[in-house]
Amino acid sequence: MPHSNRGSVVSQVESMQRQFAQAPGLPFADLLPEEFIVQLLDEVGVEFRDRDYPPLVVLAMFLGQCSDADPSLKQAVARRIAQRVAEGEAACSSNTGAYSRARQRLPEKVLAELTRHTGKELMRQAPAKWLWHGRAVKVVDGSTASMPDTKANQKEYPQPSSQKPGLGFPMVRFVAIFALAVGTVLDAAFCPYKGKENSELALFRRLHDGLQAGDVVLADRYFCSYFDIAELLRRGVYVVMRLHQKRKTDFRRGAQIGKYDHLVIWTRPPRPDWMDAETYQQYPDEMVIRELRVHVTGRHRKVRSRTITIATTLYDHEEYRKADLAELYRLRWQAELNLRSLKTVMQMDVLRGKSPEMVRKEMWAHFLAYNLIRKVMCQAAQEYELKPWTISFKGALQTMTAFALPLLTCAKGRLAEVVEEMLLAIARHGVGSRPDRIEPRRIKRRPKPHKLLNVPRAEARKLEMQDSCE
Repeated sequence: MPHSNRGSVVSQVESMQRQFAQAPGLPFADLLPEEFIVQLLDEVGVEFRDRDYPPLVVLAMFLGQCSDADPSLKQAVARRIAQRVAEGEAACSSNTGAYSRARQRLPEKVLAELTRHTGKELMRQAPAKWLWHGRAVKVVDGSTASMPDTKANQKEYPQPSSQKPGLGFPMVRFVAIFALAVGTVLDAAFCPYKGKENSELALFRRLHDGLQAGDVVLADRYFCSYFDIAELLRRGVYVVMRLHQKRKTDFRRGAQIGKYDHLVIWTRPPRPDWMDAETYQQYPDEMVIRELRVHVTGRHRKVRSRTITIATTLYDHEEYRKADLAELYRLRWQAELNLRSLKTVMQMDVLRGKSPEMVRKEMWAHFLAYNLIRKVMCQAAQEYELKPWTISFKGALQTMTAFALPLLTCAKGRLAEVVEEMLLAIARHGVGSRPDRIEPRRIKRRPKPHKLLNVPRAEARKLEMQDSCE
């Protein structure tokens, strides 16, 4: 990087740090270190030429889009103009073309690596009291997102086969690994919605290298596969999963630990089509699994009790009691809430990129912005002796949005004071303790009575023109 640009790069990093309340003296304040960002941009060959939209400004604007209720390019440029004016600089053009081209130049690897770095660094700095039995628990879950109906998107991420050509939208499937203690995205993988080796399990296998020996993987029953558990055991990773619905259990057999708690032997199933013979032979013929039946609801007198069976490789029943494992599995729901925060609160369920490259960048930008918001929530939790998952994500985002301009424009000497006030406001946005809440997945408000589009839009326009001419 040219030395002439060093000063402007430092100021751009500081501005982005302010955007996400990275003030000296606060916990987790070094999550976006200047050296790491500059080194990463140098590695991927990003040029720091003087222009209206240098790389770090584009990155900050992109993250702002992901956390804004209006994620349009026009709104992002308008915010940039307001920031420049507030800082005493000349306003840039309101045309969105330059910013759009600058986003296209931003490498996907930058967004992906910053997401992984922030997710893992925040988990590494988490206080011991936030961990489960001193272990890092990583929750796995998957979902989907749709995108604009363009030829490039349809080719890379085809629409579901149940939708007629011209009427559906391309769809991407993704799997994310979350840190249970702090809620951050540690890694993610994407693939088309349908096709060979495009399941959530296949995506999870791509992420195995990011797991560390001693970790605990927490997942629902879809991930409870013999070969996946065996692979994780080989890597020294423990699992806590709901038993797959096709696997039956008989608590009269095996080595009894307690009531509805025993050790059993699972035998290796036949080789699946997707696995080659050499890999198949690497897995053991038998594997010891601890199965236990636990209550996951029923604490409230008006809620009927429900039991499930958990499969785990945490064999020590004295250190990992049945009640502890039941409570841990209840926390798996945090992954669903994290996905809701991403898809509903941050509007990632409908992406805006018109090319597969921009779609992937947009997803990584959402993950990175989400991690940085989680960082601020962890700061508030640490300052006011709370658990991060007891703070409302939406409340935190709303507060950060309200404090956005003061954070960027206040004097350096007042930054810590402004951040402290913001953290106090965030800490007050607590979520209720509703472990057994049951709600029907239905909506009360009816949609507007518009007719559905049953033919491609171009064809519908021709029909409308014919009708108007008659």
